[in-house]
Amino acid sequence: MKRVLITGGAGFLGSHLCDRFIKEGFHVIAMDNLITGDLKNIEHLFKLPNFEFYHHDVSKFIHVPGELDYILHFASPASPIDYLKIPIQTLKVGSLGIHNCLGLARVKNARVLIASTSEVYGDPLVHPQTEEYWGNVNPVGPRGVYDEAKRFQEAMTMAYHTYHGVETRIVRIFNTYGPRMRLNDGRVLPAFIGQALRGEDLTMFGDGSQTRAFCYVDDLVEGIYRLLLSDYAQPVNIGNPDEITIKEFGEEIIKLTGTSQKLISLPLPTDDPKQRKPDITKAKAILGWEPKVSRAEGLKITYEYFKSLSQDDLHRLAHHKEFK
Repeated sequence: MKRVLITGGAGFLGSHLCDRFIKEGFHVIAMDNLITGDLKNIEHLFKLPNFEFYHHDVSKFIHVPGELDYILHFASPASPIDYLKIPIQTLKVGSLGIHNCLGLARVKNARVLIASTSEVYGDPLVHPQTEEYWGNVNPVGPRGVYDEAKRFQEAMTMAYHTYHGVETRIVRIFNTYGPRMRLNDGRVLPAFIGQALRGEDLTMFGDGSQTRAFCYVDDLVEGIYRLLLSDYAQPVNIGNPDEITIKEFGEEIIKLTGTSQKLISLPLPTDDPKQRKPDITKAKAILGWEPKVSRAEGLKITYEYFKSLSQDDLHRLAHHKEFK
């Protein structure tokens, strides 16, 4: 049985990856310090003999006994609310954390896949964004702690690949949604759904003309799985190129929920990207991957999931953790 370590395994994406690798017959080791992750996301796996959980901060030395075939580094705050509150931890998990994961991979002769992000492109001057675009990032702006952590993570990964011969894969993840998202985390989709569930007006920034492209989590996980097992070491965009303005998207959410909310406008945050759309030519050609779930279908599944939760669970998903 092949063994995989998934850092950030109790998070939104990490927990879905744990499910997928269990389904594929792997022995899964989830690692998370729970600073933004949630044990509820993986508690259904605890009873399985081929699942382990390590409560550990990857910014500190990692020890995993036994053989390891794969490491997926998904530990990182990913929402603006989180990384603005814990900027130093965000930088550490993208620097010390990746260094520890790559060192472990070298010792174990394991293949590493790292979760990068479309935020490496910053507020892009090229549209749609291809992997060859180097980005337009403000390193000292409020989003710089996340953007630059991910850019450094990519550089460190390629250094271990070229200098030490470690097998590495880099996925650049675009906006993703689905069950287990944390509501109200500063990103547009969970914010809209959280507001809709509470019957509040939906808040967009500026006039809502900025664009995003949303990928359903099952599609993303499929792309990540294919990339891990591929022979391609350069970054690959995984996301849904079906682009929509924030205003149009808010109107879709209002229609989906069938309530009388309206869209209200707030000032634009600093360095908020004006447009975001992945070019997935590489993913199609190299991985034979493209998204299958339409936004209408994915939003319906996601909304039904959140509607089915108890008030306690909804409060937990909407609550912002207090960081020291």
